Amino acid sequence: MHNLLVVIPAFNEEKNLPNVIAGIRKVLSEADILVVNDGSADATASVGRELGDVLVSHPWNMGYGVAIQTGYKYAFANNYEFLVQIDADGQHDPEDIPHLLEPLVADSCDFVLGSRFLAEGSYKPTLARRIGMKLFSALIRISTGERITDSTSGFQVFNAEVIHFLTGDHFPCDYPDADLLLVLHRAGFRIIELPVVMREDAGGRSMHSGLRPLYYIFKMLLSIGINLIRSVPERPGRAQ
Repeated sequence: MHNLLVVIPAFNEEKNLPNVIAGIRKVLSEADILVVNDGSADATASVGRELGDVLVSHPWNMGYGVAIQTGYKYAFANNYEFLVQIDADGQHDPEDIPHLLEPLVADSCDFVLGSRFLAEGSYKPTLARRIGMKLFSALIRISTGERITDSTSGFQVFNAEVIHFLTGDHFPCDYPDADLLLVLHRAGFRIIELPVVMREDAGGRSMHSGLRPLYYIFKMLLSIGINLIRSVPERPGRAQ
């Protein structure tokens, strides 16, 4: 697929990034790969430059949300039709990408969320993370009527219209998880979940690590509340 961009946000992932990129090349040989190096202190930038197609580096660590929006802005500026977002820590299996892309190519949805809880041998998070996931999934269901099992999944694929939409100032940069799904739903985008395999952490330092669960829950609740009361911009026209 020449019109597909794979975005890999990466922070100190020099050890895991080569295997992630190799896995993507295996299943999507014609896709372009963008590595967003978010101020890493190791050789992540060098690995991304050598093995990826494009490297964008932040001068310092700006956070996961800013890193992925950098990828969205690059995709929009270069007129990509589809975007795959996959983490650099090796937990997402690139073999699942073609499966996630199918409904997008068929135009039966706009945004596909890979759920680790819909697959056999489902992922087992820590107690604090499990509580947070269930809380946010419940809030999404109450707010939208949609059943989302994995509102914090970073394994996502979406079309050009969503790419355009997510480049705006309404994108929640702090922790774009359940609040992002809420914003997309309110804007009228079609969201579905499909099962994906979640591997064990390969040992690198993920962008999601080190976050204090209580602080995360507080920030997410605040962001959901704000996004429930503020106006949501109209969907942009589908890219031609």
